[in-house]
Amino acid sequence: MHDPRKIRNIAIIAHVDHGKTTLVDALLKHSGLFRDNEDLPEQMLDSNDLERERGITILAKNTAINYGDYLINIVDTPGHADFGGEVERVLNMVDGVLLVVDAWEGPMPQTRFVLKKALASGLKPIVLINKVDRNLSRPDIAYDQVLDLFLDLGADEQQLEFPIIYGSARDGIFYPDYELKPSEATDAGILLDAITEHIPAPQVDRDGPLQMLVANIDFDSYVGRLAIGRITRGELKTGSNLAVVREGSPEVRQTRVAKAMVYSGLMQQEVNTAGAGEIVLLAGIDGVEIGDTLVDPEHPEPLPFTDIDEPTMALTIWVNNSPFAGREGKYLTSRQILARLEREIEKNLAMKLEEGKATDHFILKGRGELHLSILVEEMRREGYEFQLSRPEIILKEIDGVLSEPEELLYVDCPENKTGVVIEKLAGRKAELQKMESSERGIVRMVFRIPSRFLFAYRSEFLSDTRGQGVLNSVLDRYVPYRGDSPKRNKQVLVAAETGVATAYALSHAEARGQLMITAGTQVYEGMIVGVTQRGEDVSVNVCKQKQKTNFRAAGVDDAPNLSPPIQMTLESALEFIDEDELIEVTPENIRLRKKILNSGERIKQQKRKHSS
Repeated sequence: MHDPRKIRNIAIIAHVDHGKTTLVDALLKHSGLFRDNEDLPEQMLDSNDLERERGITILAKNTAINYGDYLINIVDTPGHADFGGEVERVLNMVDGVLLVVDAWEGPMPQTRFVLKKALASGLKPIVLINKVDRNLSRPDIAYDQVLDLFLDLGADEQQLEFPIIYGSARDGIFYPDYELKPSEATDAGILLDAITEHIPAPQVDRDGPLQMLVANIDFDSYVGRLAIGRITRGELKTGSNLAVVREGSPEVRQTRVAKAMVYSGLMQQEVNTAGAGEIVLLAGIDGVEIGDTLVDPEHPEPLPFTDIDEPTMALTIWVNNSPFAGREGKYLTSRQILARLEREIEKNLAMKLEEGKATDHFILKGRGELHLSILVEEMRREGYEFQLSRPEIILKEIDGVLSEPEELLYVDCPENKTGVVIEKLAGRKAELQKMESSERGIVRMVFRIPSRFLFAYRSEFLSDTRGQGVLNSVLDRYVPYRGDSPKRNKQVLVAAETGVATAYALSHAEARGQLMITAGTQVYEGMIVGVTQRGEDVSVNVCKQKQKTNFRAAGVDDAPNLSPPIQMTLESALEFIDEDELIEVTPENIRLRKKILNSGERIKQQKRKHSS
């Protein structure tokens, strides 16, 4: 058990790719947890496969290091606003934040989002200007931008007196002043010293009756459900009896701690006792939820729980009913899909789940496309098979006015591409707020735009900027509804029959548009096989065989030179599909299809829609 005066609990926050998780690696290495010759992976805390593949942090994670006689608990938080629910929970467990900012890019949208939450919670900040070793880094300008951001977010006088450090987390070198020479660099100890000196000790009561707010939930294959939180009062012992209470609820449930653990480096260490100020993991508490308070049974006093921002986007998940249903997935039924979704929302409070109008579909609500698509991808890899509708923005009625979410959109692009970007965004009801140029020919623009008008724009933006542009957005506020959304500027090629696509048939279909499939792909009637610039969907037979004749040229006619097909990722498919289409998701494939597969039925449906 540690003296709370020697405990420091800190969260590391930053925009995506500003070096936050790499910094945690540097701190762990400096702490002496590993041998000098030990072969260590990069991004040690990003253990999730999707995190490693995408280079982003999705789940908030804890680690702890001993530095002198101090215990420093470190939380690596997600840098993307879609995972803000993770950030909001862990801020309940810490007393300060280490803000990591790229020396070239400066503070970015997600930096603003998370820092606003931290400052509003009264947390003490430390700032690291990272990547100062890179060409064209601008640490002095980045510092001025950070200071402006703090002022804009209403930081108090104490928060404005933040210590600032410069360095390269990748190389493990740091400076108290950006003008120092490389030979004057120091190691990660300067950061750890700043944490012990400037981050306050947890304000806790060592001697009172036990009180601990559950800020996170985890699962262990051996001990089951784990409640994670910081003890704010009293002492906890393995085997002791506790009560579970919740603010606003009269219910008091009795329980018992089967096992208690604390973080130690990348591991979890079992302990018999833990005291106020420590972050612990507790096993054996059945039915515990995020937001519950674990207390002494004689003093059932709940702690308040920070409200989580409401979801902004809804996605309907359907049981797969395509002709290929059941071929590739392991979990197919509505019961299996519902059970998986219910497990997710138990620990992911920023998500909500509702039953759909029919028993075979469910409405999942989250913070954005990335937030929802990460869960979809995880389910796909776990063996689930299902279908998805087009995402829809969640509207609110505020003071009697129908309102929708609006985002701040940050655009970095070459100067010669600004015209087309401004023109396209103006057509999507975006309003230019700010525009500034840099010495390397990159223009940064800030727009306000309703969230739904960003649908299907990201791929168009990359095409317009030849892949040189960078697009970031963050939810800012709700505004009165701005009218109908723009229609998709491309229609689709739809398979006319079920079978196997042939090179001969695809060569004819390619004359009508760009393909999404290759020869040998199994297709079914109503499946989307390409896109077209024509004003309406086109039905194509991609399974047609070439008629054999005695005069047929051997070899050449059988292998037409087809263009490479469009590769649809899950995110691009979610952006692309229209309201009359679905995405079929299986462990092996992502297919696009029409909701109504039969072409005759689709035509009847369109006529009924136009006549009504």
